[in-house]
Amino acid sequence: MLKRFFPVITIGLLLACQSPNPQDELKRWEAQAERVEIIRDDFGVPHIYGKSDADAVFGLLYAQCEDDFRRVERNYLWATGRLAELEGEKELYSDLRANLYMTEEEARQTYEKAPVWLKELCVAFADGVNYYLHTHPEVKPQVITKYEPWMPMFFFEGSIGGDIERISTSALQAFYEQDSALAVVDSKAIERQLLDEPQGSNGIAIAPSLSESGNAMLLINPHTSFYFRPEVHVISEEGLNAYGAVTWGQFFVYQGFNEKTGWIHTSTFVDFIDEFVEEVGEENGNYFYRFGEEKRPVETREVTLKYKDGDQLKEKTFTIYRTHHGPITHQQDGKWVATRINWDPVHALEQSYTRTKLKNFAEFKDMMNIRTNSSNNTVFADAEGNIGYFHGNFIPKRNPAFDFSKPVDGTNPSTDWQGLHTVDESIVILNPGTGWIQNCNSTPFTAAAEFSPKKEDYPAYMAPDSENFRGLHAVKVLQDLQGKLNLDSFLSLAYDPYLPAFEFLIPELLKAVGSGANPEQKQVIDLLKTWDFRTSKESVAMSVAHFYGENYQRAFRSLNRFAQPNPNAKIPTSAEIKEVFAQTLEQMKADFGTWNTPWGEINRFQRLNGDINAAFDDSKPYIPVGLASGNWGALAAYGARSTENTKRLYGYRGNSFVAVVEFGEKVKAKTILAGGQSADPNSPHFFDQAQRYADVDFKEVAFYREDVEQRATSKYHPGKP
Repeated sequence: MLKRFFPVITIGLLLACQSPNPQDELKRWEAQAERVEIIRDDFGVPHIYGKSDADAVFGLLYAQCEDDFRRVERNYLWATGRLAELEGEKELYSDLRANLYMTEEEARQTYEKAPVWLKELCVAFADGVNYYLHTHPEVKPQVITKYEPWMPMFFFEGSIGGDIERISTSALQAFYEQDSALAVVDSKAIERQLLDEPQGSNGIAIAPSLSESGNAMLLINPHTSFYFRPEVHVISEEGLNAYGAVTWGQFFVYQGFNEKTGWIHTSTFVDFIDEFVEEVGEENGNYFYRFGEEKRPVETREVTLKYKDGDQLKEKTFTIYRTHHGPITHQQDGKWVATRINWDPVHALEQSYTRTKLKNFAEFKDMMNIRTNSSNNTVFADAEGNIGYFHGNFIPKRNPAFDFSKPVDGTNPSTDWQGLHTVDESIVILNPGTGWIQNCNSTPFTAAAEFSPKKEDYPAYMAPDSENFRGLHAVKVLQDLQGKLNLDSFLSLAYDPYLPAFEFLIPELLKAVGSGANPEQKQVIDLLKTWDFRTSKESVAMSVAHFYGENYQRAFRSLNRFAQPNPNAKIPTSAEIKEVFAQTLEQMKADFGTWNTPWGEINRFQRLNGDINAAFDDSKPYIPVGLASGNWGALAAYGARSTENTKRLYGYRGNSFVAVVEFGEKVKAKTILAGGQSADPNSPHFFDQAQRYADVDFKEVAFYREDVEQRATSKYHPGKP
């Protein structure tokens, strides 16, 4: 066993960096604020107008802080590796993980190498947040008192968590902390993962041939935790005019559209992360690793992290290790393992921002060749009538002789990445004969029915994605399409209430249970026999099916075998199915008094306060919701769960920001946001979209200045509401 430098504990504070003259900064902020106008419409959506792109970014960050500063703040604590300063020692290894891939010193150096135009946007980001704090002294930052232009180098891609969250913090702790063992596999945690609402998105593009107007259309349907992104509109005199959802604290629209193009990212399962097992030795107190015939030095660096402990702020110092494959993240059979991910902050920010200003598919494809959007697929449409799909984007080239789905031998130079696949080498669909493209975090090989790419044409690591029930559902509604679509009928398609998982689960249940073991079961069976597998607020069958489906997953963990054949999946016996069915009815009676409970009485939308970790209360007002979980194949996904203090289910993830967009001479769009724009319970926009959300009553987007003016409820410069 190799010796390592273990962390040491100290107490104290690091010295802060010297700041520029505060008066000079204030003058700069005030001058920039005068070049920015924010117009809030009747739903509180900020339309930010700036002379330059940097002005618009300044206003965008100011407006975000107005709506929910705490989420902006927390995202940067997480991204820059300072979350433990707020939430305590339990987040120390999240912070260490951030520093493994880039320390603050390295982030500053990376920022200095960025092109001038990008540095200007980063400065505007920091100035926008800092000016908000200056003009709102009642808002007390919890950790970061001064935002810096280098900080976006840590937060360059808008997905939930991003690639770095695939690195296990428990494995990090086992490696970097003395006498720490890798946590035992938690069966309850695995169960929660099985039942949690899937993170991901739906994207559907419609060609002109299938639209009433003869224009291309796009469904933008990310499935995130509620309130994860606000709705914004950012405009400058330098060509920026982007509308959509922005991840709190970022300066680019992540899911959205401009006048000519639209884009929706769906989480991908492309294999873009690899683990390399290193052979590490020690000589004269220094570490080296073998690579072919070479002995290379292991890069070592000390980082000191702070964490909150009661009223104190303590420090812990780590020595971190890196090889050319990446940082050491864990051990396997006593050997060090380096994990390589996409980490190219400048190019990633360039790609994320320039994406918002493009005019057609050709420009969009050229932007995609930057190849830093690693965790996503992209569904696309434009005003020229093109619809397109990109499966992944950052895809390392590998030697096909090795299985990169498992850790590979880091001593063998043949396992090294061989550059990146170009976009042309990747899976791309353009204007298929179907007239539609869909992706629901599912295989690309059904994205356009018979016009889909062929699996045998690509390396296995490029598309290991399996089919899922949402993908099956999307294909079904698109293949069954009668007539042509407009925005309203497109919305109806996107909210189709059919749940394909139960088309498999319920017949299997009916066959096993027969007429039921008692009169009560017979009553339930008769109800399920007539159910059309469609969800609604009024449906009792939906209530029974939901809890039966969850208990089925707990017991057998094999639901997805109906969507994607799996010879190793558990096939339950009739006796086992009967037991789960009986258990489900008893559970419902215990929780709700009777199994005969309509879905809308169980499935609720509630927002009691603006806390990041929301609480729910069965005794407080709520809105009944007829939507259902994406686990069952709901396109309009509504993930809901009970808490320690509730029996009813409360929405927490799924449809959040949703848009349907039509491109033509003028862009037209309708959107909805879960709950509302503001995190302030005293704001009229805290929960003003909630009933509309439940009723699928989307609002019209005010995109053009004349429409924004007509809908305006307030106009102001930052700092002067």
